[in-house]
Amino acid sequence: MAGRLKAPTGRYGGRSAEERQAERRRRFLDAALQLFGDTPGYRGTTVAALSEAAGLSTRQFYEEFRTLEDVLAALHLQVNDWAQEAVLAAVADAEHLPLADRVAAIFRAYAANVTGDPRRVRITFVEIIGVSPRLEEQRLARRAHWIDLVCAEAEAAVRRGEAARRDYRLPATAFIGSVNGLLHDWNAGWLDATLDEVVEELVRQLLGILRPPGWPPPSA
Repeated sequence: MAGRLKAPTGRYGGRSAEERQAERRRRFLDAALQLFGDTPGYRGTTVAALSEAAGLSTRQFYEEFRTLEDVLAALHLQVNDWAQEAVLAAVADAEHLPLADRVAAIFRAYAANVTGDPRRVRITFVEIIGVSPRLEEQRLARRAHWIDLVCAEAEAAVRRGEAARRDYRLPATAFIGSVNGLLHDWNAGWLDATLDEVVEELVRQLLGILRPPGWPPPSA
């Protein structure tokens, strides 16, 4: 495209072009976390305001992103990746624990990561909603990823003899809906409960899915 700005090449200030580009991208995403996740929110933010908050120019913005929606998409994935890293670390650390303790440790890790910064909750459960078909597809894809993770942990519990043998896809989908709803409502102040109480309720729900009435069978 004629007149399109090109990203700089070569080294400058001891850093490569790739390092400088990664730094600019990080600064835009940090600024987006603040503006999208707090005030004024995604819909109230302009390219100029985001660039100013990042300490960069609008020209540099368009070297990294096409639209503000691209920034929101990248930020949503980043917030989910942070939560996933926390969960996978908790899964590894809790490997030796009994089922109830393992489930509690995993969800405490997830809840602490997501709610430790209220801006992450807003990005995950509020700002991403209703923006465009593209972001709705991304949101549902990430939700499916969490459902897959719950199913994988449930199947691991089945192999250990700790849970009922069943198809977990439907109950895992319902459970993730509960996680999203409870954490959103808690963060919004709509629930008179502590975070520990919310996590305990989620743990009870998941254990009820894994060990329904009648489990274990009499022959076990």
